[in-house]
This record gives sequence, C-alpha cells and structure tokens, in this order.
Amino acid sequence: MSWSKLKQNLEGFLAPALQGKVEYRATSYSYLTGKSGNCYITVDKKNIFNMNDKTSPITWYQSEIEIKNDPNLRIPISMDEIEALRKETNGAVPEDRLKVMARNRKMNGLAKELLSAQTALSKSNFTATATKFLATPIDESLEGQDILLNILALMDRRVGKKRILSMSDSVKLKHPIVQYFHGLRL
Repeated sequence: MSWSKLKQNLEGFLAPALQGKVEYRATSYSYLTGKSGNCYITVDKKNIFNMNDKTSPITWYQSEIEIKNDPNLRIPISMDEIEALRKETNGAVPEDRLKVMARNRKMNGLAKELLSAQTALSKSNFTATATKFLATPIDESLEGQDILLNILALMDRRVGKKRILSMSDSVKLKHPIVQYFHGLRL
C-alpha cells in the first residue's frame, strides 16, 4: 500500500477530537539505496513519536536501570501480589519490606517488557505495522504488547470514552509513549 493511501486510511480512523491535531508523516530517501524512510506522528505540529529524535518529550529507555530509577513511572501493586510474596517467604518478612519487594519484582518484569517492546519497535517498519493495524480487530491492537499498535488503537474513533477511562490502570504498565497518547485521548 502506498504511503498516501495508508495515511488517508489511518487519519480516517482518528477520533473526532484528534482530527487536525494528530498527523502521520513520513520522510523518504529515494536517492539513497538501502536507506528506508522515517515515519513519525506529530501532535499540534510537534514531533511526538519518533525514537530517533532526542528532542521528543517522551522518554526512550536505554537500560533497565533507567526504567527502575524513573520517578515518573508508577507501578501499582495489588494485595494478591503482596500475599503471594508473603506465602513465598513464610511470613518472615515485615509488611513494609514486602511492598518494596513486590514493587521491585514487578518493576524488573516491566523493565524487561518495555525494553523488548522498544527494541522490536525500533526494528519494525511503521508502514507494515500500520497495515497490520488496519487488518486486525481493535481489541487485539489495544491489548497487545506492540507499542505502535497500542498507540494507533488509542487514537482510533472505534474506541469510546468509557473504554479509554476503564483502561487507566492497565495503561500505567505500558511504555510512556502509550501513556502519553492515552492522556491525549482523555
């Protein structure tokens, strides 16, 4: 599918509140063989979604330590996770320490997921992923691990306000760029 047709299809699915505010853009290097173009998403004419842009307001993590030390990343811990840890330690650990251990354990798993998702995203082709988005059900795109599919689904008009509001807790565990577009949609 050509870029202009793909762009037209993607922008046709934008939520009414985002039309004119969000744009899909692409650059191409036809004079360089083997060099693919660069696709990105702008909001209010500002480049928001482009991993290679260092001026982006979104944090792109380079290591697990950066994720663990990010003060803006909030990780909700459920009582079930604390209870499982309590059983695992046979109740020998104080309550406040259990919370810290549960948060650290969850943070380790989240850090690995975020880095693997970012790595897959940097290697992926925007146009291939966008074409996949247009062909798959919206639920799969929302619930999957692919950052770009999550973003495209969040901006889709088929996802209503109630659904966006009900996703608030699950979005906290996703990459900051997904959280940004969730907040934009709210």
